[in-house]
This record gives sequence, structure tokens and C-alpha cells, in this order.
Amino acid sequence: MNKVRGILIGRMQPVHNGHMEVIKQILKEVDEIIIGIGSAQLSHELKDPFTAGERIVMMSQALAEKDVDPSRYYIIPMQDINFNAIWPSHVKMLTPPFSIVYSGNPLVKQLFCEEGYEVRQPPLYDRLHLSGSEVRRRILNDENWQELVPQASVDLITEINGVERLKNLSVKEVSDL
Repeated sequence: MNKVRGILIGRMQPVHNGHMEVIKQILKEVDEIIIGIGSAQLSHELKDPFTAGERIVMMSQALAEKDVDPSRYYIIPMQDINFNAIWPSHVKMLTPPFSIVYSGNPLVKQLFCEEGYEVRQPPLYDRLHLSGSEVRRRILNDENWQELVPQASVDLITEINGVERLKNLSVKEVSDL
């Protein structure tokens, strides 16, 4: 029996409850999911504060919290290559075979459609609140960000002093005049 395998790629900066809901829904449609940790080369930036390794830990521990069978997913870091026409081939090189691409990104959808893949729009959950941008905004403003993320994300961000990291990254450089 061939397994139906789907792929979802996102920056996961940080892993939040919206990611978990999307993954839970996708797992109702496929046997296995490949979770691509996108822009894996980026970290320690205001928009991308966490390393690929930190995001992998957040994701794997959040999936364990949700009792997702580890045999049903693969978590793979994926660096950007900034060469759109060959990006689907780059993704294929890094992953097990897959037949369904889950993405809301118009460029990703176009690129994988051109390669003959079935592309599905994943459901969005409370996108106003459940986004990495909102989590990072709340961290910077000392608001309740913990309610938007799995406990695994809270634990990892606490362990690495991620709140302090993000706040330090948000400070504008003071020039010597």
C-alpha cells in the first residue's frame, strides 16, 4: 500500500497553535506529513528570531504534547535558495516523496502546480491572533503571547531566553554622532 504523504512548509517563527491546528487537519487527509521548517538559514533577526534547531524542538515537542504518532511526520529544515524556478526540485531533494502540497502562498502554489503536484489550501485558524507576527508583537509588548502557542514553544522560548533575544533584536542601533 502506498502512503499518501503531504508537505507543509512554514517559517514557524515560533510554532503556534494555528500551526498545530493546520497539521491536525492535514493528518485527517494524509497518512504522513512532511513539515518543512522554512528559511532554515535565518535566525537572530526580528522577523526570524529562532534557529532552525530551536523551531524543530518546538515542533517535535508540540506534536508530542498533542499525542501525534511520530511515525506520521517528518520535520525537515529547508534553506531558502532564492531561485524560484528550481525551488520545487530543491524541496524534493530534501524530503521523502510527497504527492500533496499544502500552502496558502500564491508563489508556492504556482511553482508546485507547474510541477504537476496537487496543491491544497490549508485551513486558517483565527489568523488575526494565530500568526508568528502576532506572537512576536505580543512578546515585544509584554502581552500574553503564551496563550497563542503550545506549551513546548513556551518552554523552549523560556529555556533560550527568547523573550530577551527578541527584545534585544528590536532595539534600534544607536549611532555615535
